[in-house]
This record gives sequence, structure tokens and C-alpha cells, in this order.
Amino acid sequence: MNCKGVIRELSNYIDGDLDPVVKQELERHLEHCEDCTMIVDQTKKTIQVLCDSQPVSLSADVRSRLHATLREKTGQKPT
Repeated sequence: MNCKGVIRELSNYIDGDLDPVVKQELERHLEHCEDCTMIVDQTKKTIQVLCDSQPVSLSADVRSRLHATLREKTGQKPT
């Protein structure tokens, strides 16, 4: 496995959804690649921080603008 393969399988690896053979290849690559090891570690830490965080309260104005922008970007009609 190469660095692109690690990036492609990163989500499945972190979720524990990799085929055992692919997991072994990925972990073998991590043994020798500091860059990919750092990416895996930082991704895991980011997920942990976000999962432990509390939702941010938004004012009605900000929420309205955010929803309008999301509708515009996804092509949905205003409600």
C-alpha cells in the first residue's frame, strides 16, 4: 500500500471496517511512513475532539443565513 491508498482507506480504517488483508497492508505502510502515521493520528484526535464537544448555539439570524446558503448550494428551494 502507498500513501494514496492510506488516504483512500482512512475512514474505513478508523471505523474498523477494513478487510483484514487491507488493514494489514495499511498498518505495514504506517510502520515506515511518518507522514501517513501523523495523518492517521491527527484524524483520530480531531474526531475525538469533535465528538467530545458541545454544539454551538447560533442566533436566529445566523441560523437563517446558514440555512439559506446551504439550500442555495444544494439546489433546494426555500421553505
